[in-house]
Amino acid sequence: MVHHIKINDKFADAILDGDKTFEVRYNDRGYNKGDKIVFKVVDDVGTHISYHPLNDKMFEITYVLSGWGIKEDYVVFGIKPLYTF
Repeated sequence: MVHHIKINDKFADAILDGDKTFEVRYNDRGYNKGDKIVFKVVDDVGTHISYHPLNDKMFEITYVLSGWGIKEDYVVFGIKPLYTF
């Protein structure tokens, strides 16, 4: 499954640099290991940024953690880059 999700530009830069290899999300989509992620970068008010290098990349979920101190209905998942469109 491919998930298209919004991400704030501050966090997008950290993912692009390779410093942030995880996401914390409300699990309204049923995230699973092996699912793909395509981020849509937005600014602080939620307006889509028409060009950000992260918008052209796809990631794979490598690990999903729930429970164990994670707020109910939330997950933390690891991501790795797959390719650029």
